[in-house]
Amino acid sequence: MKIRNIFDESNKTSTRMNNNTFRERLRLQLLEALPGERSHQKMSPLNRPLTSEALKNLTNYRESAVAIVLFEADNCIECVLTQRPEYDGTHSGQVSFPGGKKEDHDTDLEETARRECREEIGVQLTTKDLIGALSPVYIPVSQFLVLPYVYFLHSAPNYQADAHEVAEIFTFPLFDLKNEALISSMELKLPNGTIYRNVPYFQLNNKKVWGATALMLSEMKDILSSVD
Repeated sequence: MKIRNIFDESNKTSTRMNNNTFRERLRLQLLEALPGERSHQKMSPLNRPLTSEALKNLTNYRESAVAIVLFEADNCIECVLTQRPEYDGTHSGQVSFPGGKKEDHDTDLEETARRECREEIGVQLTTKDLIGALSPVYIPVSQFLVLPYVYFLHSAPNYQADAHEVAEIFTFPLFDLKNEALISSMELKLPNGTIYRNVPYFQLNNKKVWGATALMLSEMKDILSSVD
């Protein structure tokens, strides 16, 4: 997948000149080389292929994007997650970021992320809220290649969940990702009967966050080590 370079040299320069806030420090770090699959591997189930390896053997895949929404609240940086409803499908009940597949009318994947965020949780993001993107993640079970875009708001957003897409919206303190005690593993049985053992997950707000979302959060965790 060709990823559009959403930052030019003038943006890099201005960021370096104004990096006295967490938002600016994070934006600057997202302009640097990302840890990518080194981070993904830390939270990957056994036998899950790396995105780069999976793409070598694919003839087609579905492009998609998610919105990682961060905001300031009570001197803390919060991150928004959703839990999907229970249904007869691959991602039933999973915790994820708001997002979905690219539609024909979307200009690019960044627009996909904003549109899906608006449709799923009622949060209207703008390009001014965008501070960067993480590394793409391939989801074998659904054949989605997902690009995570990172947005930063200076106050808590108002939510309006789409009941068909979202069972619950919740947040967690972003720097909780650095708490190693919140990382564990489990045995997981999928709706199709497949059983995975020693599946890593983050325990966030009493939710087990695993799979592609955990891979993205693992990369964010490693980036935070450079920002803090």
